[in-house]
Amino acid sequence: MNLDFSPEQQAIRESILKICSKYDDAYWLKRDEDGKFPEDFAADFAKGGWLGIAMPTEYGGAGLGVTEAAIMMQAVAESGGAQSGASAIHMNIFGPNPIVKFGTEEQKRRILPPLIAGKDRSCFGVTEPNSGLNTAALQTRAVWNGNQYIVNGRKIWTSTAQTANKILMIVRTNDPKPGKKAADGLSLFYTDFDRKYIEVTEIHKMGRKCVDSNSVFIDDLPVPPEGLIGDEGKGFQYLLHGLNPERVLLAAEAVGIGRLALKKAVQYAKERIVFDRPIGMNQGIQHPLAKCWMDLEAANLMAFKAAALYDAGLPCGAEANSAKYLASEAGYRACEQAVLTLGGMGYAKEFHVERYFREIMISRIAPVSREMILNFVGEQVLGLPKSY
Repeated sequence: MNLDFSPEQQAIRESILKICSKYDDAYWLKRDEDGKFPEDFAADFAKGGWLGIAMPTEYGGAGLGVTEAAIMMQAVAESGGAQSGASAIHMNIFGPNPIVKFGTEEQKRRILPPLIAGKDRSCFGVTEPNSGLNTAALQTRAVWNGNQYIVNGRKIWTSTAQTANKILMIVRTNDPKPGKKAADGLSLFYTDFDRKYIEVTEIHKMGRKCVDSNSVFIDDLPVPPEGLIGDEGKGFQYLLHGLNPERVLLAAEAVGIGRLALKKAVQYAKERIVFDRPIGMNQGIQHPLAKCWMDLEAANLMAFKAAALYDAGLPCGAEANSAKYLASEAGYRACEQAVLTLGGMGYAKEFHVERYFREIMISRIAPVSREMILNFVGEQVLGLPKSY
């Protein structure tokens, strides 16, 4: 098995790091303080065509795989952008996947090029206040009135809704029939984020201030029939096709953040002199950092194994979920250890590691919890009975 990236893949990483070199720690610290969306950063990625890295070439994309997308997103996170940088472009990378898979030719030609060019920005409306991870219990509803769908309901934790002009959302179009699964009757729509019918309230949160999270209130939003992706009632199945790539990208990003924090900690441990010696000479400092490196590299192998399986068209649910779990935990431990290595300075914003620590928490929580991943592996891999 060849575990090295090809020269072309290495070139992708180098190109991304070159773009990111314009956006240093000082830039991301300022975005963390003022909360402004990194428009110039996102525009550079759109200008270079990177937002379409995994989209088909016939719609303006590069036609590459999840492996290449993961390389790109990891480089963004590792460069200093952490989750602030990754989340600014993340939705454009994995979000359109159901449209690519299940949209009509007309929909693909209408929807994908503006997303790839950065002319459209889409948010993702899935989670609701009363459903959490139980997507099948969604209550937001679309009703057909003979000419169009009318949508009413509420979404929460919708990223970039402050600036988005489009929304990809899953809503209920029919109640499940007796004996059928609760997910039956959910449909997927892509439509204008029309603020005449939508109210957006930002959620003030722990980290990633510059990429907004929101509560979205939808009141009689009209959606034309061409806004329906695929068949009515099959939205949940369509959504599942985008979950494994999303988990792979999140894993790659978490490893990138962990590496970023580890690099800062190692540099500090070499330079910080206490009792006439660098603190990195002390095994109490050195050993935890060494373990962080091992954990990150192991998680990284799982992430790119999952990516390779997906790109080969093979089942990868266990690997993608496991990669997300392992990378999030490894990234968290690396960020925590970086703060502890820097001691009091680790608590100071000017040294940046406290931001990495706040932002890595997202990887442990969303879009699926650690516990649900353990449930998945227990049931789907080990064959144990369902526990919930």
